[in-house]
Amino acid sequence: MPTATPDAIHTDTPARPASLLDRAHLPFAVGAVALVTLGAFENRATMTVLPTVARDLDGLWLFGAASAAPLVSFVVATVVAGAWADHRGPVRPLQAGMLVFTASQVAMALAPGMAVFAVGRFGSGIAEALMDVSLTVLLARTMPEELRAKVFAAFAAAWVLPSLVGPPIAGLLTEVLSWRSVFGLGVALLPFAWFLLRPAMGAEDAVGDEGGATEPSSEPSSEPASGPTSEAGTPWTPREHRAVRAAALAAAGLAALTAGGSLLGRSGPVEALGLALVLVGTACTVPAVRTVLPAGTLRFARGIPALVALRGLVAAAFGTAGSLLPLMLTTIHGLGPAAAGTSLTVTGLSWAAGSQLHGLDVVQRRVPAVRRLAVGFSLITVGVLGPALTSLDALPVVIGLALWGVAGLGMGIVSPTLSTQLLLFAPVRDQGRITAASSLTASVAQAIGLAAAGALIAWQAPDLPGWLFATTMTACAAVGAVGLAAARRAG
Repeated sequence: MPTATPDAIHTDTPARPASLLDRAHLPFAVGAVALVTLGAFENRATMTVLPTVARDLDGLWLFGAASAAPLVSFVVATVVAGAWADHRGPVRPLQAGMLVFTASQVAMALAPGMAVFAVGRFGSGIAEALMDVSLTVLLARTMPEELRAKVFAAFAAAWVLPSLVGPPIAGLLTEVLSWRSVFGLGVALLPFAWFLLRPAMGAEDAVGDEGGATEPSSEPSSEPASGPTSEAGTPWTPREHRAVRAAALAAAGLAALTAGGSLLGRSGPVEALGLALVLVGTACTVPAVRTVLPAGTLRFARGIPALVALRGLVAAAFGTAGSLLPLMLTTIHGLGPAAAGTSLTVTGLSWAAGSQLHGLDVVQRRVPAVRRLAVGFSLITVGVLGPALTSLDALPVVIGLALWGVAGLGMGIVSPTLSTQLLLFAPVRDQGRITAASSLTASVAQAIGLAAAGALIAWQAPDLPGWLFATTMTACAAVGAVGLAAARRAG
């Protein structure tokens, strides 16, 4: 009777490393990247035409409100999406986000005035929150840890094509047809992304149907998490109900801040109303945000709280400056929509380059996360000063945009570093809630920045001086410097 030899016993081949091209991972990766690409096109197209929309609808004084509207709705929608994804799985919020996206695009395309357009922007923030949080949770449940950085890099790369063709297409449609035609493209392309995601959503639905309920989660741990991958079917906890109420209060406060800022600088009772709204908004936002955030966020406690706080700082610094760039280029330098949109092209390309750099295996092995964050915040701080100087004619537009590309490179390093670290430290059953808290912080921080900038714009409209943009962007650089100083708390 033959027996096994020692050689035969030890001839097992090592397991092949996981790859994004594996049949188990490819459907989700392709579908998710397609949806991110669609969202990127909508973002780039809207930012390109927003200055034209504001002037065409005689609503430049509402530019700040229209810019901040999706961030305001993002605040409450992220909390709802996080709890929804944790307890019922990420598929339903993802599908809901796609439907809301369609409705918001239609509203903006048909808007008779700037106020209605801002409402459409409000809806797009809800859609973005639902899709962002659910995609992140679906990624955590679908992809092994060693592939997550690569997927986040793919998400960043998905901004490249929209950044290249989005602004020129949006500018051309605006100049040849109308800015309204821009918002029809997103609606036309959405079914394609939905079709690609159907296999991954169906697989997750099947897993969720088989999974049982587990005990509600405790406070987030500062240690790397392990455990079950599905919490579908668990009821919402009282803490989560409180979080939703707090987020709704924060969103209402931010809406009051943004609207009030737009009314400052106007005449008589209108200005008094604006001041009252700012005070009420502040009183609502501050305590509400403290309720939703992880304990220790505002003092940069090491681990998850510091990571969440850094997400807010980078959004305030980079996001606020980037939102003002097209308006600055059209107002100060007289560029058309397509030409001004090149700033968004620079943003997408440099961001993708930074994210690809972050995703390299050698970078992941040899460069600690804290050091990557420090490098990224340094690049953002220096790069934002380029547009600030350009707004004063101290630098040519080309050089200012080149420096802005440096900031985009830094953002491409910081953003995936924060995302991967949050997934590493957050308990699996709390991934949706922690992701939502992180997104909420970013949204609140950028909304506050845009509310302040919007107040300055409303005060000076319709003739906007260069110092307005220089002051705002210098403040953004200062926020980036704070992030650089606090990066060491992320480890």
